[in-house]
Amino acid sequence: MPRIVSVWLEQWPLTRLRRARAAQDDAVSPAVVAAIGPGGLRITAVDAAARALGLRPGEPLARARARIGPGIAVHPADPEADATALARLCLWAKRYTPLVAPFGPGEGGDGFFLDVEGASHLFGGEDALMGDLAARLSANAIPARLALADTPACAFALARHGASTRPVIVPREGNAPALRDLCVSALRIEPAIAESLRRLGLRRIGALAEAARPPLARRFGETLLLRLDQALGRRPEPLVSLGEPAAFGASRGFLDPIGHQAIIVATAIRLMQEIGPRLAASGLGARSLRLSLYRVDGIERSLDLGLSEPTLCPTQVGRLLDLRLDRLGPALDAGFGFETVRLDVTGIGRLEVRQGALAETGLDREAETGGTACLADALRQRIGARVIRVSPRASHIPERADALEPWRVRRIEMRWPERVGTRPQGGMPPRPLVLLSRSEAADEVFSLAPDGPPQRFRWRRRLHRIAHAEGPERIADAWWHAPAPARDYYVVEDESGRRLWLYREGFHTAETAARWFVQGLFA
Repeated sequence: MPRIVSVWLEQWPLTRLRRARAAQDDAVSPAVVAAIGPGGLRITAVDAAARALGLRPGEPLARARARIGPGIAVHPADPEADATALARLCLWAKRYTPLVAPFGPGEGGDGFFLDVEGASHLFGGEDALMGDLAARLSANAIPARLALADTPACAFALARHGASTRPVIVPREGNAPALRDLCVSALRIEPAIAESLRRLGLRRIGALAEAARPPLARRFGETLLLRLDQALGRRPEPLVSLGEPAAFGASRGFLDPIGHQAIIVATAIRLMQEIGPRLAASGLGARSLRLSLYRVDGIERSLDLGLSEPTLCPTQVGRLLDLRLDRLGPALDAGFGFETVRLDVTGIGRLEVRQGALAETGLDREAETGGTACLADALRQRIGARVIRVSPRASHIPERADALEPWRVRRIEMRWPERVGTRPQGGMPPRPLVLLSRSEAADEVFSLAPDGPPQRFRWRRRLHRIAHAEGPERIADAWWHAPAPARDYYVVEDESGRRLWLYREGFHTAETAARWFVQGLFA
C-alpha cells in the first residue's frame, strides 16, 4: 500500500510573487491576487493580513475596496507563472522521492503529492521525513500544510481541510477514523453537491460513509461515491508523476505560422542537427524524443517518438516523424498554423562507437535505411503497432524455451567453444511451425503400451487415426526445478495428412494411465 504525502501550499500565488520580487518587496499589506470572474474582478488569493481583515477568496474586489479602502495591494493573477514555479518546486521535492505529482484541477492546483513508500527509511522514518520537509519549506518562507496517509484523497483532505497546522501522519489503514470528522467538501466534490449533502444532514464524511449508497448514487451520481471510495482506499487513484526536464532540446519560432507537414518535418530535422553535437559530445544518443507544436491560439500539440536504439541521425528522426504525421492526418489539427516548433530529447542511451563514414565513398552510415531497427521504428510510427520479438530461453520444455518481449536491438555473436571444434553433427529433432499457447488434452487415446506411439486419439471433437508416427523424443525439466513427469514427444500424421506434435506425460502403471496432450501443428 502506498504512503502519500500531500503538500498544500497556502497563498501560493502570493508566495510566488514575493519570492520573485524579493529584491523590491516593501511588505505592503494587505495583499491580494485578483482575476476576472463572474461580475468582474474577484479575489483568488489573500495573505495573512488580508485574511485578518475578513477578506476571502471569491469575494468581488470592488466590495473589498469599498469595505477596507484603497490600501489593498492588488496583484493580477498569472496561472502560467504559478504553474511554472510549482513545477520547479516539485523538481526540488524529488530529493525525497522520485514520485512527485502536482495537484490537478480537483485539488485546486496549489500543491503536490509525494509517494514516499520505500523512501521514508532513507530519512530516518516518516516522522523525520515530514519534519525535514516542513522545516525546509518554512526556512524558504513557503507556507504549507502537510499530511501523510495511505491515499492521495485522504492526505489532501487532512492537509487542506484539517484543523491542525502541524504535519499530520495517519497510521496505516487508518483513513476512516482520520476522515470521520472532516466536512464533506474535503472529498473534492462540487460545491453544489456539498451544499445539498449539508441540507440532508450529511455534514461529515463519517456520516456520509455510513449512509446507504444506492440513494446517494441515484441522487448525486457515481462521482460522489468514487471520491468517497478513493479517500477510504476502496478504489485506486493513480498519480501522474512529474517527468524530468529535458536536458537536450531546441526550438524555432516563425513569423508566419506553418502548417504543412513537409515544413514541420524539415524543421524537426534542423532542430535535430542542432541537438546532435551536444549529445555526441557526451557520447549519448536519442532513444526517445518529443515534438511540440504550438498553435497561434496557444494550444499545444505534442508527438512522442520512441527509437529502438540511440541515434544522432537527423534524417532517421525526420523519416519517422513523417510516418507518424501521415498516420495522424487531419487529427493533428494545425488550426491557423503553428508559430513555434520544439524538439526535446526525453530519453538517452549510450552511443556505440561506429564508423560514421567511408573515406573513399563518403557514404554516411547513419543515413542507411536498412536493418531491423529501422523497420521496427517505422512500423511503430506508421501503423501504431506494438513490435515484439521471440526471445530464446535456456529450457528444453517447449513452452518455456522462448518468450515474447518488446522488440529491441540485440546483437548476439554465436561462437562455438574451441574444445568442441566443429558443430554437432545431425539436425535437431523436428519442431512444429505452430506451438499452442497451452497444451490441449487428447482423449480416447489408443496406443501400444508401454512406449508405443498412439494409434488413434480424439482431439477437438475429431477422431484422428494415425498413419505414420516418429518418436519418442524424451524431454524432462531441469533437476533444480520442481519435480514434474517426463514427456515423450511424437510427430504423428493422420489419415488426412495432418501432422501434429503430441506428447505422453508420465508412464502407464497398474493404477493410473499416462495422459496425452497435443502441443503443436506442423505445416
